[in-house]
Amino acid sequence: MNNEDEFYDAVTGLDSDESCEGTSEASFKDAVVDHGAEKNNGTIPQENGIKKRRSALPAPMFSRNNFSVWSILKKCIGLELSKITMPIVFNEPLSFLQRITEYMEHTYLIHKACAQSDSIERMQVVAAFAVSAVASQWDRTGKPFNPLLGETYELTREDQGFRLISEQVSHHPPISAFHAEGLSQDFLFHGSIYPKLKFWGKSVEAEPKGTITLELLKHKEAYTWSNPFCCVHNVIVGKLWIEQYGTVEIVNHSTGDKCVLNFKPCGMFGKELHRVEGYIQDKCKKKRCVIYGKWTECLWSVDPQVYESHRKNDKRGTAETKKQKPEESEVAENEDADDMPEVQETVAVIPGSTLLWRVSSRPSNSAEMYNFTNFAVTLNELEPGMEGVLAPTDCRLRPDIRAMENGDMDEASREKERLEEKQRAARKERAKNNEEWSTRWFELATNPYTGSQDWLYTGGYFDRKYTDCPDIY
Repeated sequence: MNNEDEFYDAVTGLDSDESCEGTSEASFKDAVVDHGAEKNNGTIPQENGIKKRRSALPAPMFSRNNFSVWSILKKCIGLELSKITMPIVFNEPLSFLQRITEYMEHTYLIHKACAQSDSIERMQVVAAFAVSAVASQWDRTGKPFNPLLGETYELTREDQGFRLISEQVSHHPPISAFHAEGLSQDFLFHGSIYPKLKFWGKSVEAEPKGTITLELLKHKEAYTWSNPFCCVHNVIVGKLWIEQYGTVEIVNHSTGDKCVLNFKPCGMFGKELHRVEGYIQDKCKKKRCVIYGKWTECLWSVDPQVYESHRKNDKRGTAETKKQKPEESEVAENEDADDMPEVQETVAVIPGSTLLWRVSSRPSNSAEMYNFTNFAVTLNELEPGMEGVLAPTDCRLRPDIRAMENGDMDEASREKERLEEKQRAARKERAKNNEEWSTRWFELATNPYTGSQDWLYTGGYFDRKYTDCPDIY
């Protein structure tokens, strides 16, 4: 290893062990629950002719207890982490290309949005999809493998009605492009992701770079947004924990409707941990509904007047309670670690609310599998006969990821170093011959909806003509 290493640590992704089970029965009775929202989400293996997928990894995860990242990160405070190579023990056995595929876990929400006749109702479901697309971040403190330049990943899920192709289109800066399409030609979902990471002494912050676009073809609508910031706390000492924060604006470029979602930072006493709150406004800037919930649990919508009335009553009740209680003493600051706030009670449902989305439960042994969701467990599965069909650049064929998944950490580390050296040698050879890298499935173009530069799919991947793919493994 040397200082020329330019591999990045990525923090992204979708799910939680928590659900709304703690919410009172009365709360659910008062709420208008859409029971169809969780149908056919594809996260549980199905029969009825659909192939059953694996429900566990081949080997449990390796313990990280005896390893420290301080010796690596202590010189990087305030800097971007694009040139830092982390020990493999801090990885999870997925490539970043597979990690961004987890956006598709709740694809049923896209299909549901397509089925809505009203644009505001469509926006509500699109907002739920945008929140669901980052839900598996929760407790996923292992970093995915850095994709090699030219690496690809494909996934076809007939049970969820989509297929996806992604490619690592740039090495410095590291950019991953993806393109998904409905098997019924009902939607397109695409984007290019460049997570810019910084280390702040106790935490690593991922700044989202890149635009995500969802096109609902039947309605001739296009929605765009960017993901919230993500922060992993206690990377040096203490229990690792994750929060997401920042404002996400979802714009319907066809109707002018807009959804503004505020992913709240946890705050001093952790009361806002995981909370999401926002609203949908029409093109006349009239507020049409309020969105609230937690990105780790669920998302609800309610009429703005009902929400305001409930909030006033809630404030009145809080004020009365404060009068009766003595002031709490301040919590002493822990200089060694950022204490993870206690997870507060689950979302209090406002009467008259409609459930937009609820997270799927994780496998019972998720903690032994890098806190993977059911969907994530299946992403690196190499089914019989698949090797002869996949492009030779597909992540599933990466020997370092495969070795780690099988529990062979020494082999995984050796293979990771070999692949990095191979990539460096190829880069030097191109420089020597004055050759530019040429992407295979995506091209740098202009996003027709935002007017900004974007990596767009050029087509042809599923024709299975892979003769000119690079040898990267």
